[in-house]
Amino acid sequence: MTSHPIGHEVLAAVLQIRGERLRVLVWERAMEPDAGRWALPGGRLGDDEDVETSVRRQLAEKVDVREVTHVEQLSVFSDPRRMGEGPRLIATAFLGLVPSDADPALPDDTAWHAVDDLPATAFDHDLIIDDARDRLRAKLSYTNLGFALAPGEFTISALRELYVAALGHPVSATNLQRVLTRRDLLEPTGETVPPGRAGGRPAALFRFTDRSLLVTDAFAVLRPPGRPSGTGARPVLP
Repeated sequence: MTSHPIGHEVLAAVLQIRGERLRVLVWERAMEPDAGRWALPGGRLGDDEDVETSVRRQLAEKVDVREVTHVEQLSVFSDPRRMGEGPRLIATAFLGLVPSDADPALPDDTAWHAVDDLPATAFDHDLIIDDARDRLRAKLSYTNLGFALAPGEFTISALRELYVAALGHPVSATNLQRVLTRRDLLEPTGETVPPGRAGGRPAALFRFTDRSLLVTDAFAVLRPPGRPSGTGARPVLP
C-alpha cells in the first residue's frame, strides 16, 4: 500500500442567535472540490500552532469574528473519504459562540445560515454543524453557557428567547429564572428597561454572575414539555 502525507485542518462551527433563530457562520466555496457549497471557516494547522490557537487565528483573519465569547473542541473527523477523492485531510472541529448583540463584519462570500435550514454544505461540514448544535443544547442544561449567547445585560424574557432558539423548544421564563437563580448564575443589575408599546411595568435587567464556563448541575436535562427524561437524568424546565 502506498502511503501519502495526511494533512490536518481546523474548522469552526460558530453559532449565534440572530433573528430569533440559531445560525451558523459559513462561506460559499468558489473552487472545486464542492464549488458552490457552503463550508465552515478554518484552514490548515500551522507547523508552530496548537489547534485552538490555529482556529482562533483563522477566524480573526478570514471572517473577522473577534467577538467569539466561547470556543471549545468538538471532535476529530478522520473518515478517510471525508474529502472525497482528494488527499486525506483530518479535521479538528470546534464550537464557537457569539453573543446575540454582536454583528461582526463578514466578507461578501460569508453569511449566517439557520442551522435547521442549511444550504448544501461541503464535505462533512453538515455533520460538524449537527455536533455543534447538539453540544450547545447539552451544555445549556448543565452549565452556565447561556452567557456566551447573551449580551452583557438582558431581561428575563429576552434571555428566554435565546434559550428557545438554541434548544428548539418552548421554555418558561419563570422556570428559567428560577433555575438559573437557584444555581447562582444570574444577578440583577439594578437597572430596568421601559415597557413596550403594550405598556406594563418596566422590566428588570440581569447579567450572568460569571462569563466563563462553569459546570453547575451535571445531571440536569433541559427537555421539551411533555417529553420524559432519560434514566438517571434530572429534568429541568419541564
